[in-house]
Amino acid sequence: MKICICGKGGSGKSTVVALIAAELRRRGSKVLVVDSDESNEGLYWMLGFQTPPVPLMQLAGGKKNVQRALRAAFVAEGDYQETPLLAREEIRPDDLPADHVRRTEGLSLACIGKIHQALEGCACPMGVLCREFLKKLRLGDHEVAVVDMEAGVEHFGRGVETSVDAVVVVVEPSLESVGLAERIKDLASGAGATFAGAILNKADTEAVAAQLAEALSRRGVSPLATIPFHKELLQWGLEGSALTRASESLGLPSLAEAILAGVARVRRGG
Repeated sequence: MKICICGKGGSGKSTVVALIAAELRRRGSKVLVVDSDESNEGLYWMLGFQTPPVPLMQLAGGKKNVQRALRAAFVAEGDYQETPLLAREEIRPDDLPADHVRRTEGLSLACIGKIHQALEGCACPMGVLCREFLKKLRLGDHEVAVVDMEAGVEHFGRGVETSVDAVVVVVEPSLESVGLAERIKDLASGAGATFAGAILNKADTEAVAAQLAEALSRRGVSPLATIPFHKELLQWGLEGSALTRASESLGLPSLAEAILAGVARVRRGG
């Protein structure tokens, strides 16, 4: 299964991705995390890796080469030659070159690309590469891909969600975040993707969590689970400490189980 994690900037997408990945790994799944957020640099240390992988964008000749290919597509075909890996009809997690993936037992991390300097241009090439990579990605029975998307909804315009099995939105206690969740639900459904529901994050009291869940329900967004505010998560984020044991040590809800149940409910039409 390929699960796409969306939300507004600062809602805690990467934190949720790290927690879900760790939980799935403990449940016996082999997890591939795909970092498709071109601006956030911290996912690798949240997962316990010392350094980030080389972006897959480099396998495509770099961002400028992909940009040229996109421009050429409007006037001619066949101008852009993919590398052997990206040219395959199917890509499996074990096919990724060593420099372009970080691995530990049961957990892998790949990165689409990052913006490192001014005037690099838009992130559209990264979105296109992410869509095509996910479309070709083939997973085994006990393999799961968790995708950390860029903030907002631009990726919907590039069709990334058409290449995944489920879309989940992370929502923090703000009207902007609630409104964006409704928009993501509508865009995902319009793209033919399965919208599973929302993970409520940073709720510092039960009353806030209940209010947030009610606001989402009024907009047709199903709350899946709530992550209460934990100062430990904030502290670990400031220290750059791995979040892979947070679910156990903080007694967080079973996010993976909630997401899988949400996907099953939607597919049953419930």
